[in-house]
Amino acid sequence: MCGRYVLSTPGEVLAELFELPAAPKLAARYNIAPTQAVPIVRAGASGGRELAFVSWGLVPFWAKERAIGNRLINARAESAAEKPSFRDPLKRHRCLIPADGFYEWRKLEGGKQPYLLRLRGGAPFGFAGLWSRWQDPASGEPFESCAILTTRPNALAAEVHDRMPVILPRAAHGTWLDPALTDPTRLASLMTPYPAAEMESYPVGRRVNSPANDDPSLVQPLAAS
Repeated sequence: MCGRYVLSTPGEVLAELFELPAAPKLAARYNIAPTQAVPIVRAGASGGRELAFVSWGLVPFWAKERAIGNRLINARAESAAEKPSFRDPLKRHRCLIPADGFYEWRKLEGGKQPYLLRLRGGAPFGFAGLWSRWQDPASGEPFESCAILTTRPNALAAEVHDRMPVILPRAAHGTWLDPALTDPTRLASLMTPYPAAEMESYPVGRRVNSPANDDPSLVQPLAAS
């Protein structure tokens, strides 16, 4: 799964990478957690791309209550096309979720050790994501949310966890966001493990275990004992 990630890249760099019309103003985040507001990139209503802030934890349009999103932070790539919660978003509401890296926890005898996984050199990238718009039955107010797609791990990620988020190369961004693309076979071909040779991983301190901690020290490599 993917339950925590990092985004500290300046807005100007993200605007170039994701072909946005303007550079977004984003605060650096080092411990983004579920239920928090996160930026996504999606196809705009009038063409082009737009950046929007939505809640991490997808609330399907048919849900009776918003709390269901707390359980739907990830969508398995292998079954998303069949799952009622993700079937419609996969066809109609795909997005990119900007990130610099993500955390996973490796089970050790002394407890779980957190690791930061990222592209070599720390370059930003986009997770393959799904988004949804739900209307609160009480207030009538719209509520937008998202989930990160996950797949089997590459060789690097497998050393830490049995799943990893789908990372899309820049060349696939346009295809993923194309509203005309609804073929599940074509979509499945995009939701594959990112090449391990282009990624790096290292252990970090356990302060990242608490979402209350959010500062640059969290991404620093754990000092060797």
